[in-house]
Amino acid sequence: MGRVTERRRVVRIRGGVAGARPDTLVAEEPLEIRLNGKPLAITMRTPGDDFALAVGFLVSEGVLAHASDVRAVTYCEGATSDGSNTYNVVNVQLAAGVPVPDITLERNVYTTSSCGLCGKASLDAVRTATQFPGIAADPVRVGADLLSLLPDRLRAAQKVFDRTGGLHAAGLFSARGELLDLREDVGRHNAVDKIVGRALQAGRLPLSGSVLLVSGRASFELAQKAVMAGIPILAAVSAPSSLAVDLAVETGLTLVGFLRGPDMNIYAGEQRVSL
Repeated sequence: MGRVTERRRVVRIRGGVAGARPDTLVAEEPLEIRLNGKPLAITMRTPGDDFALAVGFLVSEGVLAHASDVRAVTYCEGATSDGSNTYNVVNVQLAAGVPVPDITLERNVYTTSSCGLCGKASLDAVRTATQFPGIAADPVRVGADLLSLLPDRLRAAQKVFDRTGGLHAAGLFSARGELLDLREDVGRHNAVDKIVGRALQAGRLPLSGSVLLVSGRASFELAQKAVMAGIPILAAVSAPSSLAVDLAVETGLTLVGFLRGPDMNIYAGEQRVSL
């Protein structure tokens, strides 16, 4: 699995008996994202799909919308004082003519594996205008019975989770319930960025007619990422935040929470879920 997992010594107590053994843990390392050579953000992530993560992050920030917007994505050489490459710094070079956003202190933020993009001054500052405004008109419909099957399908495809038990996952499904892509990461927002970034690299944005399922809760940021990628349905196995619901209502996003077996709550866009 490369740097995705690491081994550490652990003392296990089972039935009152202690014993030392190696344990497999998910790797967590910082990734600095640079835009045209200038630092933009730092996120704690599980190494892997770093280029997709970087461009997916820029989709959610309204910088990118098409594969042609990117001239190159590279690891930065000499990322340490001794000139070695840590593979923890990625630079995204925009294509000629693509507007470069104003990189201010408000945008140059630190993101963590738990909260995602933090430090936004206000709700208005985070509502970046999407280049795919057709979500409200997306005619896709899915059955509640089909949605109820997706968490088990997501869980069955989580290979690294089986070894570590410490990863979030995001899965992209078709309206027929086919798993189109799955990414795992210590941060659910990173897993979504990796899915969106891979779609941009393949020229598949917007992701119309699809369903995005995330482990854990549905934060405002995850709802924003879905909207920015043109995904009409976002489902989560836990609760959404109030801001996520507000954004879903405003943009026409279908938002499903507490998706556990046949039970679920539909917080917005219930017209897309047939009973």
